[in-house]
Amino acid sequence: MSTLTKSSVLVLSLVAGLASAQSVRTEKNMSLELANQIASATVAACTAAGYNVAATVVDRAGTVRAVQRADNAGPHTLEASRLKAYTSASAKNTTLAMMEGAQKNPAAANLVHIPGYLLLGGGVPVKVGNEVIGAVGVGGAPGGHLDEQCAVAAIAKVQDQLK
Repeated sequence: MSTLTKSSVLVLSLVAGLASAQSVRTEKNMSLELANQIASATVAACTAAGYNVAATVVDRAGTVRAVQRADNAGPHTLEASRLKAYTSASAKNTTLAMMEGAQKNPAAANLVHIPGYLLLGGGVPVKVGNEVIGAVGVGGAPGGHLDEQCAVAAIAKVQDQLK
């Protein structure tokens, strides 16, 4: 083989290797243990405040990892918490902020038509740095802002694990 041919093969091999390396991603995600801790801490925070809620924790893809429902939480709280968690993980934002944005911006009002989205307060993303690894959704407190407070308190309890 000539030197030019060998050099060309070497360069093409390197370029192919770089292209291949860029097509594989490493992502952080929600473990079952962490999801259970967040769900439990969320229900406990709301119970301490006198609210009977359900908490659903999803991974970065919006797939359910853990669910807990307080003894006296209504049956509707399960689906509401799941939809809030899914919406938050999908949009990488709190559902309260999304709801307020949709109320103020007519173009964002169409978000309510996305299948599976629920624009009510109570969905909060779980992050490692700036990377969303999942979300928690809460349903059952007398106001979405109160649902959100319980979720934020639960995430704060596991913050040392989110590094």
